[in-house]
Amino acid sequence: MNYDVIIIGAGPGGIFSAFELQRTAPELKVAIFETGNSLEKRVCPIDGKKITSCIGCKSCAIMNGFGGAGAFSDGKYNITNQFGGTLHEYIGKKEALELMEYVDRINLEHGGGGTKLYSTANSEFKKLCMQNGLHLLDASVRHLGTDINYKVLENLYSKLNDSVDFHFNTPVHSIKLIDGGYAVETDKGEFTAEKCIISAGRSGSKWMETVCRDLDIPTRSNRVDIGVRVELPYEVFSHITDKLYESKIVYRTEKFQDLVRTFCMNPKGAVVNENTNGIVTVNGHSYEDPALQTDNTNFALLVSKHFSEPFKDSNGYGESIARLSNMLGGGVMVQRFGDLVRGQRSNAKRIEEAFITPTLTATPGDLSLVMPKRILDGIIEMIYALDKVAPGTANDDTLLYGVEVKFYNMEVEISERLETRHKGLYVIGDCSGVTHSLSHASASGVFVARDIASRK
Repeated sequence: MNYDVIIIGAGPGGIFSAFELQRTAPELKVAIFETGNSLEKRVCPIDGKKITSCIGCKSCAIMNGFGGAGAFSDGKYNITNQFGGTLHEYIGKKEALELMEYVDRINLEHGGGGTKLYSTANSEFKKLCMQNGLHLLDASVRHLGTDINYKVLENLYSKLNDSVDFHFNTPVHSIKLIDGGYAVETDKGEFTAEKCIISAGRSGSKWMETVCRDLDIPTRSNRVDIGVRVELPYEVFSHITDKLYESKIVYRTEKFQDLVRTFCMNPKGAVVNENTNGIVTVNGHSYEDPALQTDNTNFALLVSKHFSEPFKDSNGYGESIARLSNMLGGGVMVQRFGDLVRGQRSNAKRIEEAFITPTLTATPGDLSLVMPKRILDGIIEMIYALDKVAPGTANDDTLLYGVEVKFYNMEVEISERLETRHKGLYVIGDCSGVTHSLSHASASGVFVARDIASRK
């Protein structure tokens, strides 16, 4: 065998697998194979001046590379079992929370010290939400910020680089069962190991489906989240974000009884592009450094769609909506809320005259030509509901960027050890369909590393 353990993917799951293996079983020879670049080489060419939209790089610097899709996120670690995945259903609620708290301590020790831990529990805002038909989920939230998150990743890489073999720009094409372990096929040849941890992230969802098909690993359909990124003046949500920072608010629509939720709230943040499997969607970042902050706050409003038989391709459904947005807008589309509810297309003049400066250059357009009516109706209803607890949310000049899509992998059948039907083959992080957050993905990596160390 070339290695004792091969880890596929250098996102949070892969990083914390390697970190914990280094700590608990330093004698093991470990390698990480990553599609993208090392951290310092992850540079998106969009500069807002010469290049204003996605140019379709071979490997998206925002989505791939050391740190995964979360490397340039705003570094929010939500310590909770109420959202972010179903890891607790496999390993238990108590252990899941303990692992997330352990990950938090590691982040603090590697550059995250001094950052604030927020809590939504027992807040006055929770009562206000309940009085207006909204439900605030409980969580402790560590906000590192995009800049501090980057420093933490730098320090973790420096610690790992002495003992872990990193293979960057080396996508794994396939995994084979061999006598006594696994072989991974890459452009650089075949590498073998006794154990293999797959942590390919959201961007590896399609590849993961082929792996499960080739290795006869059962899967079941997961959901897809479709919605928009809302951008408004910071002051509108400041009474919430100053105290809670991240608020996960859920609303059940009157019209269709669908659940709409806020996601990834970025006070004084910026709206950004991201590229998933060649499809340009929208996301948001925020920073801890005041010099990098903006005058706006952004967050996603998402509607989850689950499909029953015979349709199983939830990701394909989300992709088709995002592709339509790309077709009409040449990438991400933006529309004023006032234009949307009046049934008129936003144009460059209306965007320019709005009392808010967009943080992303996007094509003015009409989201009603892209989003399914049921989903768009739910988002509009949610904006009016939020306006009751954060007056100004439903202002005409509130900007809606579309489409934001959160793709989830088919849920892979794994045991309570996060192990597939093949002994020694683990699937963790967001590619498993089990975790949907930085904290859950990182915790799953620690869990599997400890399992391997205890069985070596």
